[in-house]
Amino acid sequence: MIEYKKSNIKLWSRLGSCGAFGFAANELAQTNDNVLMVTSDLCFYSGLDRFKSQYPNKLFNVGIAEQNMVGVASGLANEGFIPFATTYATFASARCADQVRVNMGYMNLNVKLVGLTAGLSVGILGPTHISIEDIAIIRSIPNIVILSPADCTETVKATIAASKIDAPVYLRLSGPMNNPIVYTDDYNFEIGKAITLIEGKDISIIATGTMVYNSLKAAEILKEKYSICASVINMHTIKPLDKNAVDMACESNLIVTVEEHSKIGGLGSAVSEYLSEKTNKPPQLILGLSDEYKHAGSYDYLIQQYGLTPEKIADNILKKYKNIER
Repeated sequence: MIEYKKSNIKLWSRLGSCGAFGFAANELAQTNDNVLMVTSDLCFYSGLDRFKSQYPNKLFNVGIAEQNMVGVASGLANEGFIPFATTYATFASARCADQVRVNMGYMNLNVKLVGLTAGLSVGILGPTHISIEDIAIIRSIPNIVILSPADCTETVKATIAASKIDAPVYLRLSGPMNNPIVYTDDYNFEIGKAITLIEGKDISIIATGTMVYNSLKAAEILKEKYSICASVINMHTIKPLDKNAVDMACESNLIVTVEEHSKIGGLGSAVSEYLSEKTNKPPQLILGLSDEYKHAGSYDYLIQQYGLTPEKIADNILKKYKNIER
């Protein structure tokens, strides 16, 4: 049984989302004989080294053959197993798009596809490994649940929750090592149910992944400097979207979505598509990665370049908020 105590939470944060996933994988192997791990030569970067040594018969390394990895995982799922297939997020979504579409979407097989180092966390490797389009690609495929944990504690929660549902899942792991902590204690995680972390009447910030922490800090800036009260909602499930949470956000003067993903096709688009069905709704501001490939750089550098620091998030929200007629 995993203990959500402070020492574990700090350890997961230091390890980063991939290490936290590996920790959860070990727990699953102890409690569910049907759980298996499949990887495309990324055992270490998947946080699965300890899993490999303890459960060698439950891990399959198919080599640098990501499309084949999805096929192997699909075959295992068809035989009643619960396979987690791990590779870089950009390969999981783009390189394997046809296999994901046919095996996970059309055939609806119970594969858990794990997108490692999503967003900008391996920015030093350049645009080939930076994953800014993965949510957009997979969100367009029917039947696939998309989970985007806010921190390493939620990564553990999301991994365990994914193993318990009979559905194909894309688990998007973002953020670097020493990942900022959002959750310091145990809490209830439910797929499809967003979590309101801060209540505020003026603005509703709907964030996902690493941007949940940055949005919390941006909300602090808005309150302390400008007396603007912002709610912060952790939309850890991108698909199915929690429409009730969006409905509640409509009670504020402005809805802001924040994500470490392209502004096109991600969380902002999902919220916008739902809001398009409503007549009474506030304006929406979509904050995310601009429609371009930046030069390779460190994670912190790229976050600065794309304007996703807490300070820049707060500045952009303030500019939009000042232009709203209330």
